[in-house]
Amino acid sequence: MTGAHAARAALPGATAPGRRAFVLGLAGAALLPCTPVLAQAGAGLALERKVKAGFLVQFLGYAEFPAAALGEAGAPLVIGVIDADDLAVELARIVTGRSIGARSIMVKVLRELETLSGVHVLFVGGADPVRVGQVLRAVAPAPVLLVTEAEEGLRQGSVINFRIVDERVRFDVSLGAAEKNRIKLSSRLLTVANLVFKAAP
Repeated sequence: MTGAHAARAALPGATAPGRRAFVLGLAGAALLPCTPVLAQAGAGLALERKVKAGFLVQFLGYAEFPAAALGEAGAPLVIGVIDADDLAVELARIVTGRSIGARSIMVKVLRELETLSGVHVLFVGGADPVRVGQVLRAVAPAPVLLVTEAEEGLRQGSVINFRIVDERVRFDVSLGAAEKNRIKLSSRLLTVANLVFKAAP
């Protein structure tokens, strides 16, 4: 396990495609580790959802997927959402009119364990470890960036797990899970992570 990383600057998001896989650079994207302080009331939950939705879009710009997972040139990049309809609504608002290169960004709300064909980032909402584990086991291994918000998310097999640290949205990363799913994460993303683990903690 590496130590916690403290970020002091916004990160550029554009990178060039590799030979066998592509790094997807989101023009103008900046990972903001100093997210707003979350209130305790309902407005705080809404803000938390907005911050997480923003991060999900930005993660696309710092992940390298196998070329085969991207499909045909110009095919959309898809963020799938399970058990978090409110976050999906916010995501849809954020990605409207946005693209990465020639690829638009789409949001797909999934019910139960529908096919994940064409999904590049999958967010599994909720804190129920049984439910989260069920979904993650059904998905992996696959070239999908799995993101959760459960306390044991990384132990269950997710690549990135959101946490609330000092009333701010932060995220931990499992490099082992990323490697298993054939996804390479930018070192600049790891720099702003709360904690980075070489394997599941």
